Amino acid sequence: MTARISPPEQMTQHCQHFGVCGGCAVDDRHAIDKFSLLESALTRAGFADAPIAPLVEVPAGTRRRADLAATRKGTDIALGLHKSRGNDVVDMRECALLRPEFLPLLAHLRELLRSLTAFRRAGSVVINWLDNGPDILLRLDAEFLPPDRKRIIEFAKTHGSPRISIATGEDVPEPVVIITNPMLHFGSVTVTPPPGGFLQASAEGEAAIIAAVLAGLPKLSAKSRIVELFSGAGTLSFPLAAHAGVEAYEGDAASVAAAETAARAANLAGRIVFSRRDLHRRPLQPAEMAKAAAVVLDPPFAGAAAQMRFITASGVARVIYVSCNPEALAHDSATLHRAGYEVISATPIDQFPYSGNLESVVVFAKLK
Repeated sequence: MTARISPPEQMTQHCQHFGVCGGCAVDDRHAIDKFSLLESALTRAGFADAPIAPLVEVPAGTRRRADLAATRKGTDIALGLHKSRGNDVVDMRECALLRPEFLPLLAHLRELLRSLTAFRRAGSVVINWLDNGPDILLRLDAEFLPPDRKRIIEFAKTHGSPRISIATGEDVPEPVVIITNPMLHFGSVTVTPPPGGFLQASAEGEAAIIAAVLAGLPKLSAKSRIVELFSGAGTLSFPLAAHAGVEAYEGDAASVAAAETAARAANLAGRIVFSRRDLHRRPLQPAEMAKAAAVVLDPPFAGAAAQMRFITASGVARVIYVSCNPEALAHDSATLHRAGYEVISATPIDQFPYSGNLESVVVFAKLK
């Protein structure tokens, strides 16, 4: 087991909401031993001597995604995270995790919400801070009327939002205004993500994940093929395509559409193929992975239980698993252990400071 490397300094952050807001579990990021979280998960899966790299620490104040709850009581607007024990919303006035640009914007968003007839009691505001500004999704509890739309358009113009989208309840989001094309860069490819779409919590965390995934690839040839599962809008797909042909599978239609559009624009249509597929209900079968040089998967928080036995049945020589949940990682890795895989590298990445969550990249190889 690789020895721990102690961080050079303790970074204790104090926040006026700590202890009430459900966003942080501790006020010292080193109070939770993230290295041990990964070590324990792999040990439970049967890999007691797995080689684990030193913890990669993503700086605080770099989170670029916020999924906030909003409530209205008369003229009082609360916008923030739920309380750690309860459904009330903590009106966010401070945060050690978010990029500093967020907090000034939240003040203006409260004023916008107060003015909207579409906001009666409760809703949510998703902000993805993209490469060219805050991409905002307002999901509220009543119909958006023309005066609401006008106010939203003016807000976007005033506050530098490339796009603001709306939805009533669980409806599909609809862009109200696009000032400029909202953009993210995955590798050298420009992607316009869907409104409120998933992205890694920080650019720094994303870079560490990509680096660990690419380092875990086997030796590849010009004809090599990588199968990627739970590909999203192409966070890993496009960097992987620089090394081999990629077949990427994702269940969310809007993410697949965004990735396909980006691939065509980058002239990668023959290099990378995106397919919509619900991998929980219709897992990829062994024959569809058997000739792959590697299978790369980045499943949601609950893991990829339905898919794992088909991965092992394929006999693929290299599996690279990106995890945001040590418990799901332990469960899914146990399937690989029983099928005769070993861990050749594991990288813990702390892009969720002050919480018990951990990002990990674990590279498995089939024993011969």
